[in-house]
Amino acid sequence: MARSSTRPTSRDVAQAAGVSQAAVSLVLGDKWRGRVSETTAERVRDAARELGYRPNLAARNLRLGHTRTVLLVVPALTTEFFAGVYTGAARVAADHGFGVVLYPSPEGIGPARDPFASAQAALDGVIASSMAADALTAIRGDQLPLVMLDSDPEGSLGAATVNLDITDGIRQVTQHLLDLGHRRILHLAADVPSWTFEVRARELATRMAAVRGTHVRTARAPISIEGALAATEAALATPGPRPTAVVCDDDKLAAGAYKALRRLGLRIPDDVSVTGVDDLGLATAIDPELTTVRLDAERFGEHGMHALLAVLEGREPEGGDIPVELVVRGSTAPPRTT
Repeated sequence: MARSSTRPTSRDVAQAAGVSQAAVSLVLGDKWRGRVSETTAERVRDAARELGYRPNLAARNLRLGHTRTVLLVVPALTTEFFAGVYTGAARVAADHGFGVVLYPSPEGIGPARDPFASAQAALDGVIASSMAADALTAIRGDQLPLVMLDSDPEGSLGAATVNLDITDGIRQVTQHLLDLGHRRILHLAADVPSWTFEVRARELATRMAAVRGTHVRTARAPISIEGALAATEAALATPGPRPTAVVCDDDKLAAGAYKALRRLGLRIPDDVSVTGVDDLGLATAIDPELTTVRLDAERFGEHGMHALLAVLEGREPEGGDIPVELVVRGSTAPPRTT
């Protein structure tokens, strides 16, 4: 059964199941026993699932003084970062009488347990990372008021997008390395199909190409220390001049690069400089401490929740990307002269 582009209503469910809207209300409100047959109830539930119908109980909840609920859909990647996003979103949500349900998608793609299994689930809207877009589609969260995080504003599923200024972050990283004298860069790129990582690769390539005598080589790795270690070792084993700096899409990738460089007998930053993105706790736990782009995860979550509130209230969300900051530590230095 094809779904229309508009959100399905209880009338659509009633028509598909061949019952009255009153029967739909009884079944989806779990008040059907003794009033309609079990066969009819199952037919209504099947029709609701097929249409992707979710009862919007926001108005009723307001009358009864119940807490309204927002779903936060995130990947099970860089969990420390998304814990901060949740904290920020939940803080703003609580100030406005909302609760936030966290829905982590395994490995950032594919389905997890359906949080909408209960027909009584009252969801007013969804905040979702673009890294978990596949899971979002699987749970039909894209049929609710939606704010996308780290998403292309030109092609977003959402009614609004909230982004960190990751372009400026990579600009800061690249300029820092160029100013130190680096011209040969290994880009350790996250092997995740996501707009935010496409932006990082594009900005790095553009900035480096603007300076004569520079070269960027790309190695892709899953966002894990082990994956980054293997990808870095393989990249450095290829013929040609060794890169003098490794630009990593994520702090976990940087930690894997550290291990690979040390296995090869190379010193950081004497032989090779390394940079990351996120400024996780890991960044100051490794030695030397990591030069990285600090992303304010809690502020990110706060802005996401404010944007969803604006969408729900029919207002235009506040525009502009969230500023980021390069934090220079001990993992970067001028390249050695040879």
